[in-house]
Amino acid sequence: MGRCAWVGNDPLYIDYHDVEWGVPEVNDQALFEKLILEGFQAGLSWITILRKRENFRKAFDQFDAEKIARFGAKRLEKLMNDEGIIRNRAKIEASVKNARAYLKLQESGSGLRHLFWGAVDGQPIQNNYKSLKDIPGKTELSTKLSKELKRLGFAFVGPTTVYAHFQAMGLVNDHVVDCPRYEVCAKLGTKLTQDDILSGKKNLFRKHS
Repeated sequence: MGRCAWVGNDPLYIDYHDVEWGVPEVNDQALFEKLILEGFQAGLSWITILRKRENFRKAFDQFDAEKIARFGAKRLEKLMNDEGIIRNRAKIEASVKNARAYLKLQESGSGLRHLFWGAVDGQPIQNNYKSLKDIPGKTELSTKLSKELKRLGFAFVGPTTVYAHFQAMGLVNDHVVDCPRYEVCAKLGTKLTQDDILSGKKNLFRKHS
C-alpha cells in the first residue's frame, strides 16, 4: 500500500493509519478521549502516545469525564507515579481541567461534536495534498477553535494540537491523495449526516478498516 509517508514500518502505527486516522467521528466520548491524548502528545511523537494508549485508558478510568473531574491530589500523585503513561504534572492536571470544561459544555446543552463539526459546517474538509510536506501543522480554522476551547476552560489545546485532532477524527481528510485510505475516508465523510452530528450516537472510532 502507498500509505501516507508519516506511517513508517511500525505495525501499531500502520494499524492506526489503516483503521482510525481520518475516519469521521461524532461521538463526544471519543472526541474527548482523543483531545486528552493529543494534549499529552504535545512535544512528543504520536507513536509514543499510541504505545501507551491502553495504559492511559486504564489510568484515566476509560476517559470517563465525570470520574476524571473528581480526581484529587491523591489520585494525581498516583498518576505521577504511573510509568505506563506520560508523567507530566501540567498535562495530568490539564486533563482534570479539561474534564470539568467538557462537563460544563455538556451541561450548557452543547458538546465537543457541536464545536468541532460546527467549525467545518458539518462536513469533513476534503484536502488534496500530494505529499507530507504539503500538509500544514495548523490552520486559521484550528487557531480559531483553539481560542474558543481555551475560552471555555480547556488546556493544552493549541492550534497545532487542534489541527492534529481535526486530522485524526476526520474533520479534515489529510491522507495524501495517493493513499488508499484517502478515498475510503472521503466516502465515509459523504455518509455523515446532520442527524449523526446532533445525536452523537454514531461512534466510528476504531471501527473501520
